[in-house]
Amino acid sequence: MTTSVPPDGDSYYLPLGEGRYQPTRLVQGVWSEKEQHMGPVSGLIAHELERHAPRDDLQLARITFEIYGFIAAEPLQIEVRTIRPGRTIELLEATMTIGERQVVRANAWRLSRQDTSAVAGGVGEPLPGADSLPPWDGTSRWSGGFIGSLEGRQVPGAQPGRAQTWLRTQHPLVEGVRSTPLAAFVGLVDTANGVSTRVHPSEWMFPNTDLSIHLFRTPEPGWVGFDTTVVFGDSGVGVTSAVLHDRLGPVGRSEQILTVRPLQR
Repeated sequence: MTTSVPPDGDSYYLPLGEGRYQPTRLVQGVWSEKEQHMGPVSGLIAHELERHAPRDDLQLARITFEIYGFIAAEPLQIEVRTIRPGRTIELLEATMTIGERQVVRANAWRLSRQDTSAVAGGVGEPLPGADSLPPWDGTSRWSGGFIGSLEGRQVPGAQPGRAQTWLRTQHPLVEGVRSTPLAAFVGLVDTANGVSTRVHPSEWMFPNTDLSIHLFRTPEPGWVGFDTTVVFGDSGVGVTSAVLHDRLGPVGRSEQILTVRPLQR
């Protein structure tokens, strides 16, 4: 399939109906202007997961994305099905296809809503508030429309592979559609791998081939916080781990497995 530079737009995606979407330039990834960053892709898939047979008695608690390779910035199709129905737990599967090629698959657990306030705890300390921190400019290291669409703040003292960062965007996920707080939150989580790099992305590639998000409550809208650690092994594999925050404090965790290699020149 021949890829092209996506069109301009103020949202990340233009709806085409029946689970089909046209990406705009705001989705552009960091290693090619003709690819989609996994951030908005994961947000869009979360958007479709929430629209599938919604149930007020269940909540999305875990989403794992398997990334099959290059995600071209071309019109796409998302299909969702229930693969394990249940009264208190339910498993959904979403697939994203471009042309004839499946590019991302996601499994999502919906778990029952219960009043567990009497035993809630162990969530850890909140990050310093975003509004009190100096700006963080992701475009100083990263190219692409998606990173350029974000606003950042970072706690002073960040080290290679270790940082505490807040991100937000003013752009809607889908044109003309109000995203849920969860879909908007998920749409920024993949950036955990870029806010605390161990090496410069102009010298090394370290894309993730998966993204797993575990949430113990539904995120609040607004800033998304990352307490991030990146580890590289000595045989070409790395792991990016983050405690995820909203304005109320920790809300869950994310994990990404990385394929680490020198950038070919």
